[in-house]
Amino acid sequence: MSQEVIALADRVLQIPPSPTLAVNAKAKALKAAGADILNFSVGEPDFDTPAHVCEAGKKAIDEGHTRYTAVPGIPELREAICHRFREDHGWDYTIDEIQVSCGGKHGLYNIFQAVLNPGDEVLVPAPYWVSYPPMVQLAGGVPVTVDLDEKADFDLNPDVVAAKATDRTRAIFLNSPSNPTGSVFSRKALEAVGKMALERGWLIVSDDIYETMTYMDEPLPHILDVLPELKEQTIILNGVSKSFAMTGWRIGYSAGPAHVIKAMNKIQSQSTSNPCAPAQYAALAALTGPQDFPRTMTEAFLPRRDFFVSDLESIPGVSCVNPKGAFYVFPNFSAYYGKSFKGKKIEDSVAMADYFLDEAQVASVPGAAFGADAFVRFSFATSMEVIKEGMERIKKALAALA
Repeated sequence: MSQEVIALADRVLQIPPSPTLAVNAKAKALKAAGADILNFSVGEPDFDTPAHVCEAGKKAIDEGHTRYTAVPGIPELREAICHRFREDHGWDYTIDEIQVSCGGKHGLYNIFQAVLNPGDEVLVPAPYWVSYPPMVQLAGGVPVTVDLDEKADFDLNPDVVAAKATDRTRAIFLNSPSNPTGSVFSRKALEAVGKMALERGWLIVSDDIYETMTYMDEPLPHILDVLPELKEQTIILNGVSKSFAMTGWRIGYSAGPAHVIKAMNKIQSQSTSNPCAPAQYAALAALTGPQDFPRTMTEAFLPRRDFFVSDLESIPGVSCVNPKGAFYVFPNFSAYYGKSFKGKKIEDSVAMADYFLDEAQVASVPGAAFGADAFVRFSFATSMEVIKEGMERIKKALAALA
């Protein structure tokens, strides 16, 4: 039977594939063909998983932990997650309020499958992580973009949030530090938006996957620290992928009201069942062992960030918000839109990212994928040597546009 005969579901036709994975795949294909590609597209640390975590995974296999576990994760890991919340934030959760999932992305998917009905609106501050709107759409919801201002360092704007809210608003995303901007929402903005959520009964979905990676002297503001009374309306999403360089182990976790977690477990039981058993034991070792690894990575990222931002801002017409967390820079290249190279005009971020890849052999992600077409995202989770070479290529490529 030919592919054309098989009709696809409407839900898959309304969403794009992940652009970050698509760019990474193209960059790897070019590199395999012999091209000297510098890849700034993928959001994963350039560190190896800590040795004691790897050993815990191997030990789990040797000890026979290779069978099904409880759908929401092994009790020991959920207890360890509760302990981390208490130790790091002073938040009290029980294991019935914790779900372990096959990565953070899977946890977010479970959340929206469990809480959204068709037509429910979800406020999505933009620039946003590429998967937020499709996850909402796949659950029958409607993503509503809330534009953030580069001149305000992409801080959450309560006035814009209020203007975009309707009687169909069900939830709002918070991602701070942010992917792709590295921005951090201020305490003042979180308080104003949090009060709106309290008054209107919105669900807060707080994606905290980058919380251990900040470059600030003061503590990272969090909605539950600003307004603890929002706890029963908040679902926290986190994981070990970024903080312990465990992207491929695929362990994320969510914390929220027990009845919501129970519903998410029902979704998970009918999709993936439990997360990978040995990976859960590795995550247990990460969360119960030494907690200095995230800081070690952040200290390595800091000079890379400083160089990247400084060098970008030295380019005429380019602006770049200095990220306060995560490991991305999100420069604005719109001053170069409308220019051409060898008769090919650069009209938008997709064309700019293609130009960088084809002509400079630098892989990046177009800002259009993040709801912000003036920008292009680069990860600085790579060596300073690669960053310096990449910047030389970028500057040369921009100078060639006319």
